[in-house]
Amino acid sequence: MISKPYLLFLGEAKDELAIKTAAGIRFWRPEWCVGQIFFESAKAKLDLPEMSIKQAIENGCKTMVIGVVNAGGVMPESWINTILEAINSGLNIASGMHTRLSSIKEFKDAAEKNNVQLYDLRFNEQTFKTGSGIKRTGKRLLTVGTDCSVGKKYTALAIEKAMKDHGMKASFKATGQTGVLIAESGIAIDAIVSDFISGAVEWLSPDNADNHWDIIEGQGSLFHPSFAGVSLGLLHGSQPDKFIVCHEPTRTNMRGVENKLPDISEVISKTSELGKLTNPNIECVGIALNTSNMSNGSEDLKKEISDKYSIPCLDPLKDDLSGFINLIKK
Repeated sequence: MISKPYLLFLGEAKDELAIKTAAGIRFWRPEWCVGQIFFESAKAKLDLPEMSIKQAIENGCKTMVIGVVNAGGVMPESWINTILEAINSGLNIASGMHTRLSSIKEFKDAAEKNNVQLYDLRFNEQTFKTGSGIKRTGKRLLTVGTDCSVGKKYTALAIEKAMKDHGMKASFKATGQTGVLIAESGIAIDAIVSDFISGAVEWLSPDNADNHWDIIEGQGSLFHPSFAGVSLGLLHGSQPDKFIVCHEPTRTNMRGVENKLPDISEVISKTSELGKLTNPNIECVGIALNTSNMSNGSEDLKKEISDKYSIPCLDPLKDDLSGFINLIKK
């Protein structure tokens, strides 16, 4: 468990998607958040008090969380001084970057001197086997996407809550740095050696009671040239009985590349085809529409998509999810 509460570090965040880690913690665990700190050039911020490191400590902060992400998860030189100041002031540091905090000598030395903890969330000491493909007891639902950063984590968390509200047994299974921070457990699956991705997900979602659902957070997209490998390993390891497609309707290209966004029908078809390798009974039960960038027309679009695919199309953060739950139960 990471000491709380948190100061969320945003650096020079270039847009809203860049602060998705901080935003996720703020949305799902607001009671853990004291304030935010960012550089003057930051273009995205949260609805939290802006604080210096000294002010955060005066307000009881115990840990500064790196709440901003960048391509490749590298540690920019521009962050070094701020992180060092936090360590030397007695704050723990939690990071989901691919660059280990402990690999930077200045951080490691300062942490030892000040008796603070460096949490590298993408890494763990667990040894994983390769995937077996053997069907496990219990039930599983996976969120998949037409692209990365379309709401797979938020959808999984919203479905977990809705299932519990309906008296069902459900557990959110985090597979990314933000999810791990929110759930305080899980695996950052993109840091696992590729041969062991499916085995790691089998470990994350082991045998369970027949009426228990593991809601597994999806990553990337089967259609994204940068992340399809992670998405496929996650699909095979999770062996989902059901899946929900997450979609952001205002995009035309996939994030960070020139590839066009796939059609929802392509995602349903390909996920079903590839998922049958480890679960022949895989089924799509809904479409989660991220309407955060739509000023109007979302209700009509949800109805149009629902009618086209004959399954519910809902915004997980705005709508009653009973439509999803009813199909999940079938």
